[in-house]
Amino acid sequence: MRQRYGAEPRSGLADVEAALAAMSADQLRDLIRAILPELDGRIRGVLVNNLKDWVDRAGSGWAPSGPSPAEMAAAAAFSVAAQRRGFADPEEVDLHLRQGTAAFRHRRYGDARAIFQALLPPLGEGEIDLGQDEPVAEVLRTDEMECVAQYLVAVYMTSEPEERAQALMAACSEVSGIAFFDEPLREMEAVAVEPLPGLAEFLPRWRDLLEEHAATGQLDWADDPDECLREVVQRVEGVDGLARIARATRRAHDLRAWCGSLVEAKEWPAALQAFEEAASIVREEYAQGRFLDGAALAAQEMGLKDLAARLESVWRKAPSLVRLRRWLGSLSGAAAIRKAAAEALETCPRMDVCEEGLLRLVTGDHMAAVRLLAKAPGLGWSDNDHPGYFLFPVFQRILTGGPAGDAGPWMPLWEGFEGEPGWSADDIDEPQLATPSALEVLRRAGAAEAPDGQARAAILEAMRQAAEQRLAGATGAKKRTVYGQAADLVLVCAALDRSSAGARWLADLRARYRRYPALRAELDARLG
Repeated sequence: MRQRYGAEPRSGLADVEAALAAMSADQLRDLIRAILPELDGRIRGVLVNNLKDWVDRAGSGWAPSGPSPAEMAAAAAFSVAAQRRGFADPEEVDLHLRQGTAAFRHRRYGDARAIFQALLPPLGEGEIDLGQDEPVAEVLRTDEMECVAQYLVAVYMTSEPEERAQALMAACSEVSGIAFFDEPLREMEAVAVEPLPGLAEFLPRWRDLLEEHAATGQLDWADDPDECLREVVQRVEGVDGLARIARATRRAHDLRAWCGSLVEAKEWPAALQAFEEAASIVREEYAQGRFLDGAALAAQEMGLKDLAARLESVWRKAPSLVRLRRWLGSLSGAAAIRKAAAEALETCPRMDVCEEGLLRLVTGDHMAAVRLLAKAPGLGWSDNDHPGYFLFPVFQRILTGGPAGDAGPWMPLWEGFEGEPGWSADDIDEPQLATPSALEVLRRAGAAEAPDGQARAAILEAMRQAAEQRLAGATGAKKRTVYGQAADLVLVCAALDRSSAGARWLADLRARYRRYPALRAELDARLG
């Protein structure tokens, strides 16, 4: 998996694994006993519940003790009194919910159902106020989502087989004020302490009931009713069921679920056909390109020789900078890349300015790319049709040949949104379409070398003009949040040209904005 912001570094996880492996069972018990009193109440509750769950599932013969008859009666009386008053102490609610969980883990499903049914629906409907601003999770230490899932399992376990579908539907509606479940079966199986009995007979009834309620708009407890229906259809009918739904609705999310199931199974020939069919029947125009991306992914995984042609076709159908990089990067040889770029400039009028800038650079037309940056407005840098975030850092890299300490801050290179397949851009374990960077495309095309003479001077001048326009736009619109980025652009230009002419340009610029103290502070912090 790709490292996410704030996640534990892999080296730290490795140390934890090694430390656990070195501990004896008694040492581990002592550690848990020592840290439990130090934990926040909610975290402690989650750890205790997980600990009990792991031991219970391990088949050790141990099971958590459930509530006594007196505690059961107290929970019911507490709920009645709390609804009459309209409020309750969150600590007391936590206590009774934990009793429900204890009964559930002890497989006393009737008792668990009674406790959860007494508390969860009135909490969700706001009949019992816990003093929270919005969700009850703000004040409860117990994992209320886990309690809801346990309640659904308890309802399933205590209902007659022929009544389970109706009972589960009613239970989902009862707790909709607390939780929406798009995949209730998966959530139930995640908390169940034993396999759900009679599942094969239950699933067709559950599917028919979901279809009936979805058709009449009564599936109000699901955040995405379509996903809820697809969950059971896939279990009952497999991929063929997802295909049936997708062909009937022709909606992008249904088609994506069908194709995605084949990608997950790595059934590439079937996935290729599904993606191509999806692209031909989907109603939403924006989705056609994504399904053609998927077809190219399948072709890549199958090693088909027409991959480059497919990538070109999807770029022309739905141009984007990411798709352009994929296509050009799939070609063999610098001459082939430059020829394709030249033809694309003549025959694809739908491209945005960043795509045009990359194509101009690939063909060696630096001056045309310079003009695109030089005329860029000072505002709107985050828009797709603004060349600033792309061309400015590309030029910086071309002129320096790579990161260098004396070239100013290393500007981040925007290379297009990564929303198209490879199937899941956040998960590198999933198959991905090969997507070289813009600089790699330039290197493969033999166009990454720094130009000399007139072209180099023109690039520097265009970068200065872009920095000046950014300053003017930011100060004119009083956008102080971008002063730092504008100052970074100035610093890059100053670092790239340390001649007397560059020094004069910098001095003139600082004098021009002497009446903007916040901007001057950003410049001074960078320039000294």
